[in-house]
Amino acid sequence: MITTYNVRNGLLVSHEGPPGAAPVLTPEDVVWHDMQAPSLEEERQLEALLGVEIPTREEMEEIEASSRLYIEAGAFFLTATVVANAQSETPQLAPVTFILSGNRLVTVRYHEPRSFATFRQRAAKTDLGIRSGTTLLIALFETVTDRLADILEAAARRHEEISRDVFVSGARSPEQRNQLAQILERIGQAEDMNAKIKESIATLDRVIGFFSLAPDTKKGATERRTRIKTVARDLRSLADYANAQTQKITFLLDATLGMINIEQNSIIKIFSVAAVVFLPPTLIASIYGMNFHVMPEIGFTFGYPMALGMMVLSAVGPYFFFKRKGWL
Repeated sequence: MITTYNVRNGLLVSHEGPPGAAPVLTPEDVVWHDMQAPSLEEERQLEALLGVEIPTREEMEEIEASSRLYIEAGAFFLTATVVANAQSETPQLAPVTFILSGNRLVTVRYHEPRSFATFRQRAAKTDLGIRSGTTLLIALFETVTDRLADILEAAARRHEEISRDVFVSGARSPEQRNQLAQILERIGQAEDMNAKIKESIATLDRVIGFFSLAPDTKKGATERRTRIKTVARDLRSLADYANAQTQKITFLLDATLGMINIEQNSIIKIFSVAAVVFLPPTLIASIYGMNFHVMPEIGFTFGYPMALGMMVLSAVGPYFFFKRKGWL
């Protein structure tokens, strides 16, 4: 699907359908062609209109810098990975290609990041300073960066919740002990989300760096470069924040594994104490259970209660000793 946009009174106006289908638009009016999961026919139509070759999905997924950042036929090809479905249990990370050809921007994507929907809504209601494909691309970068910041903030709040669940004050109930395995799963999901955010930030930072090197002698170049530098600084600060969250996730993982080990050691300790408590009574019962003909206590009238008493005392003695030492 291709959605074409032009700017009217500083606001972004959309026109759905094939390129050039809107009769009220001339090619010079169009500032943005947004291609979401385009068909082969739609790609060919846009290639004929712009005179550039649209990269395929396989080409967009290549990881070499030369395949993601290059200039061809005077057009800039910039590919970054953008996070989508960040609030779900299965966040998605997929490439988005930005093609800047003259004063026209083309975006190619096969998923739906919320930042694109947010940008369309804002640009349709508020003048974001969009006058050309270049200013539109910068505004889109700003929106994607803001969305990444929101995702990071939400992820940090989830990390705080995990931290509270790991370090529960007081004795743990059996239900809380069973939740440690679930906490491990949540930590794994948090690490997956954080890794996707870091990859998105890194690719966007490379895109901004490559784009900022392009010569700009048009009117308003100083303002555009200032906005680009601001986006680059924001991305670096987000990268530092994401690295800090990585360290926190690692700490939470170590802490959770430590809590699990403590719980396991407590269980093993109970079995060890029980074995020590019942060892003396077992020894006494074994002695008096021997079937020798000559045993001093074999004819003793109170031999049976005496043996039982000795077994009880030998069991109670170690129990109170462990209790006094605080081992129970």
